[in-house]
Parts: sequence; structure tokens; C-alpha cells
Amino acid sequence: MGKGGQGSDAAAAAGEVEENMAAWLVAKNTLKIMPFKLPALGPHDVRVRMKAVGICGSDVHYLREMRIAHFVVKEPMVIGHECAGVIEEVGSGVTHLAAGDRVALEPGVSCWRCRHCKGGRYNLCDDMKFFATPPVHGSLANQIVHPADLCFKLPANVSLEEGAMCEPLSVGVHACRRAGVGPETTAVLVMGAGPIGLVALLAAKAFGAPRVVIVDVDEHRLAVARSLGADAAVKVSTKPEDVGEEVERIKAALGGGVEIDVSLDCAGFSKTMATALEATRPGGKVCLVGMGHNEMTVPLTSAAIREVDVVGVFRYKDTWPLCIEFLRSGKVDVKPLITHRFGFSQREVEEAFEVSARGRDAIKVMFNL
Repeated sequence: MGKGGQGSDAAAAAGEVEENMAAWLVAKNTLKIMPFKLPALGPHDVRVRMKAVGICGSDVHYLREMRIAHFVVKEPMVIGHECAGVIEEVGSGVTHLAAGDRVALEPGVSCWRCRHCKGGRYNLCDDMKFFATPPVHGSLANQIVHPADLCFKLPANVSLEEGAMCEPLSVGVHACRRAGVGPETTAVLVMGAGPIGLVALLAAKAFGAPRVVIVDVDEHRLAVARSLGADAAVKVSTKPEDVGEEVERIKAALGGGVEIDVSLDCAGFSKTMATALEATRPGGKVCLVGMGHNEMTVPLTSAAIREVDVVGVFRYKDTWPLCIEFLRSGKVDVKPLITHRFGFSQREVEEAFEVSARGRDAIKVMFNL
């Protein structure tokens, strides 16, 4: 079992074997549902039937460009990495999970041998095998095989869709940890009200930040941010020359005397980073979360003389337990972010990616398998 995704015991007994199907990225702007043969189930692995898979901006980027930075899709690859499902089979060495358990999956498998892994920063592992990062296949499939220790059991009051949302939420949680967000953080500025900006807003609130202001060029997304609890939302332009005036408006939106301790740039463009650096108080911290530009021109000198620290974020580490607890307790509600749902057919897969790429009112597009 585990190879090709066998079906139920009844089906197997009848001599029927379910063919495991997946959404393959085969060329620019071309996805095809085709058979996906699973690897053998190892002693510490589980076989999971996917039930909810979200579309990430990186999935759309790979579809459009067949690459992100130095990660190049050179041969057909199964797409998808935001996922949750139901365990169908466990390896002989797995004791903490059982068939029928509902789980959220952390998509990166690190080596656990390098200095990064041994030092607790396994997200920086040079040998990371991450869903849908070439040449590693992703999770938009009927079934996948994954290490059991990267599958986290969901409480009864947390849905599988919410479980899949643990992946984007993890980015916001890791960013807040890196930036030291907490109840004593006077105010947090979030640059960008896309999916990651919105989960960063939710995470900052869950970490206890008393005030969060969010900035975007799109009024609809700002309205969503307000509905999610943003204390202020400021519409800005894409023009670099407007940074100074917009920084003043951001500060005014928070009220007199309130300083921004932490800024989370969830867009990653020269202008958003310049705004974050200028808006953050002396001695504060700017966390670069988004990766819009590979290279930026930003006012580092003025930030340096104010001792504004700049920290980076790459994915996440050890975030799933906290994300699940935030969801279980109600401290975070990701359900409003799921704006579109699709089934798993060729037509629906193509339409779902078109909707996600178009943006507009689409925040998180989710497959229900």
C-alpha cells in the first residue's frame, strides 16, 4: 500500500484499486490532472487523503513563470502545499496518529542533520524538501505520503479548511515571533493586505498587539482588514514620491503620540520597505516578509542612524501547534479569508487558478477534494 494510493479495504477486496490523481504543472500556464504514483510508506510515514488544499501566490507564480528565483521547474511537478486531510494508513513506527485522524500538514521536510536543523532553525535547512518547490512534488492530489511528525491532529472544532490555513497563518506567526510582537508592542504596521498581510494582522492581534494599522493600494482589501480587526487602514499609492506624505497619514491614523514599534512588510517592494523603514520608531524593528522584488532601493542610512533593526523571514518553524491552538481557542478566525471554493476536476482546477491569479475579491481560493 502507499504506491498509487489504494482505496478502501472493500474496494481492495473486490480487486479494485483507486488510481491516485494529482494536479501537475506541465508547462507555463498549463495544469493537467494526471496519475501520481506515491512512494512506499516508510515506518515513520502516514498516507493522507487530501481534503482541503489552498492556492498560494507561489503556486500562481510557478504556473505563470515556471520558476521562483533559482527554483526552476524543469520537469512536470505536482502543485500545492497548503493542505489538510484524513489519515488512511500509518507506518509501523507511528504511534501518535491513527487512520481516521484529521490532520494539518507542515509541507517542509528538513534533514535534521545540518547545523541549522540542530540549532532549531530547520526552516533554513539547505536540504529542505518542500511541497511544490522543484523538484519536490506538492499536495494537490487525492493522496500523499508524508512524515508523521509533520502531521498535526486537528481538534474537533477546527475544520479541515482551517487546518489547511495553518500554512499561510504560520508565516504571520513566524514573522511576529521574529519581530517580537506582544502586548507591550505599542503598534504594528502591516504593509500589504493580501493573504499574507491579512494573516499577519490576525497573528499580531493574537500575539497581543494593542494596535495594528494596515496599508494597501486596494480599498476592498482594506475593508476586509477592517472587518478582521485592523485598528486603522490606510490606502496608499504605488508612487515612491508619496512615501513621506503617506508615512504621516499612517501615523495620524493611529492617533497622536502612538509610535510604531514593529513593521511587517508583507509585500516586499522598494516602496513598501521604504515606508516601513520611515514609519518605524527609532529603535524599532522592520520584518521583511514578502518577496515582491529580488533587489530593492531603500533608505537604509536613515534607518541605521535611528537604529531600526531589519530582520528577514523565510517560511516558518515550529508554528503548527500554536496556529492550531489559536484556531481552537478562537483567538484567530481564518474562515473569512476563504473566499472561493472549487472541486477537483480539470475544469475546476483551471478556473480556480484563474480566480486566484486575478485577485480582486479573491483572498484564499480553496480546493475541497
